[in-house]
Amino acid sequence: MAKKNPDREIIIILPNEKSIASEILKNALENNIKSFLCDPKLIDNDVRSKVRLFSPSKEGDVVLIDSLDKVEGVKRIGKAFALSVKISKKEDEDVVINASKQGAVGVLIETENWKIIPLENLVAQLHKKNTKLYAKIEHLEEVQTMFGVLELGVDGVVYAPKSPEDIKSLVGYLYKQKRLELIPVKIKEVKDVGMGDRVCIDTASMLEIGDGALIGSQSDLFFLIHSETIGSEFTSPRPFRVNAGAVHSYILLPDAKTKYLSEIEAGDKVLIVNSQGIAKSAIVGRAKIERRPLRLIKATYNGRIASILVQNAETIRLVGKNDKLISATEIKPGDEVLAYVHAPSGRHFGIQVDEHIIEK
Repeated sequence: MAKKNPDREIIIILPNEKSIASEILKNALENNIKSFLCDPKLIDNDVRSKVRLFSPSKEGDVVLIDSLDKVEGVKRIGKAFALSVKISKKEDEDVVINASKQGAVGVLIETENWKIIPLENLVAQLHKKNTKLYAKIEHLEEVQTMFGVLELGVDGVVYAPKSPEDIKSLVGYLYKQKRLELIPVKIKEVKDVGMGDRVCIDTASMLEIGDGALIGSQSDLFFLIHSETIGSEFTSPRPFRVNAGAVHSYILLPDAKTKYLSEIEAGDKVLIVNSQGIAKSAIVGRAKIERRPLRLIKATYNGRIASILVQNAETIRLVGKNDKLISATEIKPGDEVLAYVHAPSGRHFGIQVDEHIIEK
C-alpha cells in the first residue's frame, strides 16, 4: 500500500554521555520528537514506552543495519529493520532500492560531495513505497532543503544535536511545516499619521492569494499583511511581494525569532502564512525602504491593544474573516482581521524571552 502524506519525522542521535543524552531526550520529548538513534541503555525505563528507538541492538524498535547481508538475521527475530548507507556512487542508490524491496521500514542516507541529486533520485523512486527515506544532516539550516527535495521532500531527517538548546532551534527550522492558529482581532482605531519609512519585501517565491507575512509593532501580536497577489485597473499584481509596514515593525521568521523590518535584506528567510495558518519559508530577494504616507491601525484582543503602521494605499490589505481582504484605505473601527497572538513576552535580539514587558 502506498504512503500518503508521509510524516516529517526527526530522528535524534543521542550522545553516549548519559547526563547530556538525558537532557537532550527531555527537550526532544517536550517538543514532540519521539524517534531516537542510540544505545538502548541511554533510555530510562520510565520513558522507554514513549519513544521509537533505532539501534543496531536487537533491543531497538527498529534494528539499524549497515549491510543487506544482515536482513535475514533481523527477520528471524521478528524485528523491523532500517538500513544505514552512505551514498558516494550511483550503485549505492541501487542498494537503497533493494533494501526497500526486502522490506526496510526506513533508509538512513548520508551523502558526500553530491548531496541533492542522489536524494532527488531516491525521493522519486521511493515516494510511493512503504520505505521511509531519512537524510542525515550536519547543520540545522539543511532541514528546509531536505524537506523541499523535488517538492515532496524526504520523510525525515537524522540529526545529532550538540546541546539540548539545539532541539528548539531544530523545531524552529521546521516551523514552516506547522499550522499557526490565526484569530480575529477587532479594530479599535484607524488614523493617518503622516510620512514615514516603510519596507517592501520582495521574495524569491510566487505567492498565492491568501499568503502574507506576520507583522506587528508589539512582540505578542502579529497582523497578517496580505501579499500583492491581486492587481487592479491601476496596478499589476506583484505575486512575490509583501508591502509589510514601517521600518520599526517586527516580522516573524521561520525559526520563531523576529527581525525588525529595517534589518531584512537579500538572502534572509521570512515566514509566509496563509489565511488558514499554513506556514512556509520564503527567501528574500530584495527589501525596499521608501518614504510613504503611513496609517496607524490599532486592534484589541482580550483587553490588550496592539498596533501596526502600514503604507496608506489601496494595495496594502489585511485579511478579515472568511478570507475577506480589507484595504488599509478602507479599514475602520469594528472590522475584524486575522492575527497571530501569543502570551506577552520580551524579545532579545529577536529571540523570545519570558520577561515582563510593556509595548505601546
